[in-house]
Amino acid sequence: MAAECPQKFRLDLMNIRTTLRSKILSVNKEHFAKLAVDAVMKLKLIYNFPEELFADAGILAIEHADFDGIEHPALVTGGEIASTFDNPESVKLGQCELIEEIMIGEDKLIKFSGIAMGQACTIFLRGASHHVLDEAERSLHDALCVLSQTVNDSRVLLGGGWPEMIIAKEIDALARKTPGKKSLAMEAFSRALLAIPITIADYAEIGRNAREVGSLRAEHQNEGCTAGIDVISGSVNMVERGICETFKVKQAVLVSATEAAEVILRVDEIITCAPRKREDRM
Repeated sequence: MAAECPQKFRLDLMNIRTTLRSKILSVNKEHFAKLAVDAVMKLKLIYNFPEELFADAGILAIEHADFDGIEHPALVTGGEIASTFDNPESVKLGQCELIEEIMIGEDKLIKFSGIAMGQACTIFLRGASHHVLDEAERSLHDALCVLSQTVNDSRVLLGGGWPEMIIAKEIDALARKTPGKKSLAMEAFSRALLAIPITIADYAEIGRNAREVGSLRAEHQNEGCTAGIDVISGSVNMVERGICETFKVKQAVLVSATEAAEVILRVDEIITCAPRKREDRM
């Protein structure tokens, strides 16, 4: 009899806990139903019983969402992340037109459509190998960084080596008016700038790159020239083709390259270590 009492007591406690838990979850379900909530996202696991209650109320339960999976939907839908549901009326709810589960390859994803911030989107990258995927991710990251900088600074330049040709032309004109050794440094800087259009022609596999850059340089002697190197057809009008690049990125490239050249020129001498002598084991 004594052994049965503790066992019965434990069963009673479990029943009380289950009953209280059911009432609490039912209250939460009622709160969500009154708020006209269609979906609930949780960072951790959602147990079967609460999931059943949500399903009975027609509420989609999304579990195991990581921190990014919680923060990004909250940001784009205009919602607020809540740590408790004591006062659900004070929580700002996010809005979207459709939530659906889609399959991309073998991965299941939750897709939010018709969000409040209509310009937000998710880019899904796939590749044959990790190396290809990493390269694609780095390229995409660089492109997005350029776009973000363009939003902050909307100034653009013509592409295809046009900025370098213009700068080289102006430096050459200034070097002819500058006496002494400074003119030699200016001419060297001008030649370094012309290496960029030549490199563009090399990467485009244009076999006539030297002649192409020479004709391009001749065209830039005319005022208002907008010619540059097109990787397909050679030297063309950059305005007609719509080839351009951001001013901020071009400025950063030229400044960084100039600073690197200055650092190298300040080096007086490079001392290399002699190779280690191998012992003759004969």
